[in-house]
Amino acid sequence: MKGREAVFANIKKSLRVSGEDRARREAIAARLERHPRGVVPARGQKADRERLELFRQMVEVAKASIAVLDNKEEVPAAVAAYLRSKNLPQSIRHGDDERLALIPWAKERTLEVTKGASDGAQLASVSYSFGAVAESGTLVMVSGADNPTTLNFLPDHHLVVVDEKDIAGDYETVWDKIRECYGAKGMPRVVNWITGPSRSGDIEQTHLLGAHGPRSLHVLVVRST
Repeated sequence: MKGREAVFANIKKSLRVSGEDRARREAIAARLERHPRGVVPARGQKADRERLELFRQMVEVAKASIAVLDNKEEVPAAVAAYLRSKNLPQSIRHGDDERLALIPWAKERTLEVTKGASDGAQLASVSYSFGAVAESGTLVMVSGADNPTTLNFLPDHHLVVVDEKDIAGDYETVWDKIRECYGAKGMPRVVNWITGPSRSGDIEQTHLLGAHGPRSLHVLVVRST
């Protein structure tokens, strides 16, 4: 028996189920079909500009940095400026996302742009977020070749582009959009919810950045036209 099968076998044994219980299967199918919504806090229920301002505030509360751009033409300069501010090489890596491919990276002649998943050697990566949540300053990243999950965690600096129109007030709205976009049979393998840079704390509450992911997160919001 393989490791994965052994784990599931032990769980079934502990729960005293066989996996063939029709009633349990029907209950699970019914719950997945209904998609019951969780509590939706009032904090994120704001008009567009107010929601953007709340998102900005919460991103900064989470110890990340943020810049609001008028259009995608400004992304290369904003990325280059961030790298300079951190004394980093003018080099980034991103995935196959068509939205990133349409950004005029060549406008920054000193910026080296490579494409693909991270192998751990890159200092900075750029991803395009599926969406964001204003109530907590959270970015929503779906896995795949467009935005490889390795780019979320391996480089020390993660830069994320998000469209203003994709900033929702709450988590449930984003889950609805994911289900609508991918469908029940095609959901992404992983959905990462990222709030601020990676950090951890020991028993004395000494905080450490970059414990299990990027030590710095920079958000680039592109305004809706």
